[in-house]
Formats: sequence, structure tokens, C-alpha cells
Amino acid sequence: MPDLEKVGRVALRQEGQWWVAYYALPGTMTGALTLGRIRLAPAMANPRVKELFIETMRELVADIIESKTGIRPIWKTPEEAPEHEKAGNA
Repeated sequence: MPDLEKVGRVALRQEGQWWVAYYALPGTMTGALTLGRIRLAPAMANPRVKELFIETMRELVADIIESKTGIRPIWKTPEEAPEHEKAGNA
């Protein structure tokens, strides 16, 4: 098995009434690509809906990475965003 490296991440941000998913490079939101969005209130009101949104965004990114590299990403435990990346209630 080849050595694996972190090539990107799914970053989730609250933006107004939306929860927005981005594909971003490690350590930065510069150049991040919007993957999808869902209304915040319904997603937070139903834990299963929240989890399905996260899973869907991860699968989307995994499919893209696998199609380009032949290797399917391994998702680890979610990490808290650094303070400088938090959008807050934009």
C-alpha cells in the first residue's frame, strides 16, 4: 500500500441560513470549491439528515479523488476548524 497523504478535506461552514460544504486543501480555505448546501435549521434539527449531508459530501469528494488517482480516500474523525477559518454567521 502506498504512503498516504492528506490531499484535501470537506470543510463545512454556516453561512447565514445555510450549511455549506466545500472541498478545501489542507490548512487553507483559499481556492475552496463549493460542493453543496443545505438549509441549516432542518439539518441541525434532525441528526440523521445532518449525517447524510456529511456522508454525501464525503462520497462526492471520494469519487472525484478516486477517479483521478485510483485511490479512495480514508475519512478520519472530523476536526474542529481553526479559528481563522470559521465563517460564523456570515
